[in-house]
Amino acid sequence: MLERITGPRDLDALDGEELRTLAAEIREFLIAEVAKTGGHLGPNLGVVELTIALHRVFDSPRDPIVWDTGHQSYVHKLLTGRQDFSRLRQRGGLAGYPQRAESVHDIVESSHASSSLSWADGISRAFARTGQSDRHVVAVVGDGALTGGMTWEALNNITDDNDRNLVIVVNDNGRSYAPTIGGMARFLNRVRVTGGYRELQEGSERLFGRLGTPGRTVYRATRGALRGFVSRASGNQDLYSNLDIKYVGPVDGHDLEAVEHALQQAKGYGRPTLVHVITEKGRGYAPAENDEADQFHAIGQIDPGTGAALGQGGAMSFTAAFGEAIVELAEADERIVGITAAMLAPTGLSRFAERFPGRVYDVGIAEQHAVTTAAGLAYGGLHPVVALYATFTNRAFDQLLMDVALHRAGVTFVLDRAGITGPDGASHNGVWDLAVLQVVPGIRIAAPRDVPSLREVLAEATRIDDGPTVIRYPKGPAGTPIPALRRLEGGVDLLHESTDGPADVLFVGVGPMSRIAVEAAKLLEREGISATVVDARWVVPVADAVVELARDHRLLISIEDGIRVGGVGTRIRQALRDAGVDTAVSELGLPDEFPEHASRAELLEQAGLTAERIAATVAEQVRGTRIPIARPE
Repeated sequence: MLERITGPRDLDALDGEELRTLAAEIREFLIAEVAKTGGHLGPNLGVVELTIALHRVFDSPRDPIVWDTGHQSYVHKLLTGRQDFSRLRQRGGLAGYPQRAESVHDIVESSHASSSLSWADGISRAFARTGQSDRHVVAVVGDGALTGGMTWEALNNITDDNDRNLVIVVNDNGRSYAPTIGGMARFLNRVRVTGGYRELQEGSERLFGRLGTPGRTVYRATRGALRGFVSRASGNQDLYSNLDIKYVGPVDGHDLEAVEHALQQAKGYGRPTLVHVITEKGRGYAPAENDEADQFHAIGQIDPGTGAALGQGGAMSFTAAFGEAIVELAEADERIVGITAAMLAPTGLSRFAERFPGRVYDVGIAEQHAVTTAAGLAYGGLHPVVALYATFTNRAFDQLLMDVALHRAGVTFVLDRAGITGPDGASHNGVWDLAVLQVVPGIRIAAPRDVPSLREVLAEATRIDDGPTVIRYPKGPAGTPIPALRRLEGGVDLLHESTDGPADVLFVGVGPMSRIAVEAAKLLEREGISATVVDARWVVPVADAVVELARDHRLLISIEDGIRVGGVGTRIRQALRDAGVDTAVSELGLPDEFPEHASRAELLEQAGLTAERIAATVAEQVRGTRIPIARPE
């Protein structure tokens, strides 16, 4: 059945039984294919029927469908003619999120949560303004994204003007990455569990089951008599009617006929309408349904039969190292508390939460709130450690600048997935943090190169109480430790030096790029070009030892896995100029572009950030001629 679907309109001719067969085939396809490549499995298994119904009721792309976050768009891709998942999230293959270059059906590429309602508000206003009254806009937002402030800002404005064709679908599965938290989650849970929805299901089954009425027609048979009961019992009108928005639901998100009927009803109102759809994350796949942690939200390669992860051994990751270190520090310092934005496990705070459940605050998908809350916690005498993905820190820049830095609050930010992350694509690569954050007055930024240096800088950061500190590291294994030959003034680590007197080149590695700097230095020395390599550990502000070392070298090369425009290299250049040092500086980093989805190694190679390419480039700068350099055997 799936092979027959080349576009959304192919769904129109299918009857109910054929649609249910299609839904089953889609689940089988997703489990088999995502197991091979990794990706977001659980969220997509939960929206199969919802996505089919959306494409039957609305005419995409004429009726734009905006997916909040977008990790649950795999089914949407299948129904819009993209069924080659063999290279999902790999270079040259399908992106893991909507991507305009792939299809006209993909409207919004940004995969940061809580923005869909604002997009839909703007699109629907544009349609109304330009006389396109026959077009509808649909925003699909998860209950987890409702914890983000942008959704409520958007709702406030959406309900200010009701003369628009706008449908908001709340995909309520009780989770974001993990279970959704907060008052909104408790409200939706009452609707889902005790407020009428379950009573509607169970009561209808008892009433009509004995009559032989198929379960899929229960909603249709009872909607007129019981809809008012559900609304009154759940109290949903107490929330949504006060916002002056039409409400339809709650609806069983896995009953195709029920969902399609609800969407048709919403479509016919001709005004902003909210459809509350209740789904199950990981639906139809036992390993996901039984996984209480995240229901296979995002997976690597797995055995599709058992759900067991494949090839997950190897060196400790930076994330795991942070998780261990923060617990040890918190044992000795009761002031340390943790903050996460719906990412407790992915950022490494799970062990901390288990050991000190009262000292970790999950604020939901609300990074701005998290950062200002941290400022308040610091004012109250605590030392907050805010653990975020680097890319999501962009959303809270104003709060970091004005609420933390301006008030000289002692807050430590631990940024996971910094630099190139790879498969998740443009919006998830953390390549902007070094350039963006170093403009904050008084900020201190550390980039550990390995596990020992991570533990060290974390301990140092949690003792700083007069301003913000940042520790940033990439996704994945930390690799074998890189020992320092000795420590220089200001905490700068000397990793490699020439044995034949003053060196030609000074490499300044930023975090894990120090490993590449050492390899490049060894390659250069085979060609008669001597090199020194240092890891400043704390890269902002620039250490005096780096400036003094630069005086004795012909060329300084900085290497970072952030964008080179306004990066650490630029900061070093300014520090040398201020100190009257005329050593030439070459800043190596990533171009100011949105990185495509590919592996970290592929993207670093593309940017020229490998030991071989760096050594060849430096040799050309030093000698004026290109020298072919091969890696030592």
